[in-house]
Amino acid sequence: MNRLPLAVLTLALACAAHAADTRAAFLKLLDRPLVPVAAEVGAPAAKGGLAEIAFSFSSEATQRVPGLLIKSDTATGRRPAVIVLHGTGANKESQRTLMAELARDGFVAVAIDGRHHGARAQGGSAAKSKEYVEAILRTFRTGKGLPFFYDTAWDVLRLLDYLETREDIDPRRIGAIGFSKGGIELYLAAAADPRIAVAVPCIGVQSFRWAAENNSWQSRIGTVQAAFDAAAKDRGVSKPDGDFVHHFYALVAPGLDREFDCPAMLPLIAPRPLLAINGEIDPRTPMPGLQLCADAARAAYRAAGADEKFVLHVQPKTAHKVNPESLVLARDWFKRWLKP
Repeated sequence: MNRLPLAVLTLALACAAHAADTRAAFLKLLDRPLVPVAAEVGAPAAKGGLAEIAFSFSSEATQRVPGLLIKSDTATGRRPAVIVLHGTGANKESQRTLMAELARDGFVAVAIDGRHHGARAQGGSAAKSKEYVEAILRTFRTGKGLPFFYDTAWDVLRLLDYLETREDIDPRRIGAIGFSKGGIELYLAAAADPRIAVAVPCIGVQSFRWAAENNSWQSRIGTVQAAFDAAAKDRGVSKPDGDFVHHFYALVAPGLDREFDCPAMLPLIAPRPLLAINGEIDPRTPMPGLQLCADAARAAYRAAGADEKFVLHVQPKTAHKVNPESLVLARDWFKRWLKP
């Protein structure tokens, strides 16, 4: 009999014991008054055998979420869908190439603009991440909003509500892929909501706590450097260290490096298929912290009898990017488990 090592079994049991509480606590943190999705859908535009459809929906009373949907113009019936989440400074249109490939694979590909990005930034796409960084600093100062990953994770949950209303999508076969910021938002949303049937977080899986405690936080913080620097100045901190990083996270994304750190959240996706793609030398997802996440997930999948449904793909000698062959791997993962 193939027995689990005692350390792995202990970790798996601990994960199982805390899974329900962790998910409930995270959902409570995200929770806000539900409003009707009130979707608005544009007319299809034909492009090279594909149909592009612009849409929007309400994720909360003051938030309209713009989205883009791409599918084969000959698709019929309910199809599996793949949500695509962009990274910092990007927008839904930046994912068009991958979305078109997914559509040709037989999926309905769906992308949205994250909070303070794309059409949701006052300056539009030209604003890049400026408004996003400003929103994070505002949260640090006022305690209002959760723009650092959490607000967009909430938008993904409301996107699922909208997709369930569409007659061209099978709500039991919805997968998602995200990149960097989008990868983090994806694993958070997938941990919170089992309607995400297949998850592929790319260059996002990492332990925020490990990074803060091992002086490896600089690259991830660098994505919102202006907010972090202003926050340190507010507190009179001339040389921010790991302790200040913990303080920053506690105010802009409570629990991100504690109870909702990736080693706690990733196991909540089990036993649903999960492919994590990371770079071997990515400074934003340091390997020791990544390994903590993978070990926790692997234990949960093994305890669920679903070892084959979790794969960590580390791209050799690769920093913060996703290689073309990894995107092929991701598409094959969706084909395997969502069966277009």
